[in-house]
Amino acid sequence: MINGLCKNGYTNNALGLFRSLQRHKFVPQVVTYNILINGLCKAGRLRSARKILKELGESGHQPNAVTYTTVMKCCFKSKQFEQGLEILSEMKSKGYTFDGFAYCTVIGALVKTGKIKEATDCMHEMLRTGIVLDLVSYNTLINLYCKEGKLEAAFKLLDEIEKEGFECDKYTHTIIIDGLCKAGNIERAQRHLNYMASMSFDSNLVALNCMIDGLGKAGHIDDAMKLFESMEIKDSFTYASLVHNLCRLQRFRCASKLLLSCAKGGMKILRSTQRAVIDGLYFSGFTSEARKLRSKIQLARLLH
Repeated sequence: MINGLCKNGYTNNALGLFRSLQRHKFVPQVVTYNILINGLCKAGRLRSARKILKELGESGHQPNAVTYTTVMKCCFKSKQFEQGLEILSEMKSKGYTFDGFAYCTVIGALVKTGKIKEATDCMHEMLRTGIVLDLVSYNTLINLYCKEGKLEAAFKLLDEIEKEGFECDKYTHTIIIDGLCKAGNIERAQRHLNYMASMSFDSNLVALNCMIDGLGKAGHIDDAMKLFESMEIKDSFTYASLVHNLCRLQRFRCASKLLLSCAKGGMKILRSTQRAVIDGLYFSGFTSEARKLRSKIQLARLLH
């Protein structure tokens, strides 16, 4: 019942049933705690999940690796990185071994927080354990290599993926394209994007967004604009990336048209993006245009 309620989004009811069973002297086992913790985590209720984790520890039962990994993943997903690393430390202190999923969760979180050295150490620890890597693990390692600027090592992993009988997915290629763009190797990134397009994935949107950002930051803003115009599907990140790069080059009027187009399309506009354009127009002497843009954006929001 608790599992079914959680899976259908009724976490309050699941928690209520759990408390009711406790009042009737039902002694939950670890599996019951894990089901409830997992449901709370998926509902984004980290505080409640951590409370149940604490209760589990006080109940006389011991949380297992599944319990810790579930809460740790939720912490990282909620950007509570320090809490996630505390869970990791507690898990290690109790002598639990990690599976590949747990290692990749930790490595990904460390990369996001800029702790590349710690992520690299964690990667080496994972490899020393002899864990058999799956595609998610390979993607995590490729992302880490790209963040370290070790692009050739990342490309070697692509060969290893094929030797192991896996097929690279769109995330694998997107990570490579982003890494090449950040390294300033735009030509090679473009070639890889073309290769990716030939693979007929259902969507290359994230990779195209990376390419637009890379072109803009490399000073190839006209090429970025051409790529933008050729895209059938765009999201708010597509617009935000191009708008910010136009602002860097002080092409505020062009950026304002793009921003307004995004607003009229009903897409969410980040406040930082809106501020960059409006402030740019003001400082460039286009005071009237800045005011009009602000009003038009507010109107577009009301309409949507």
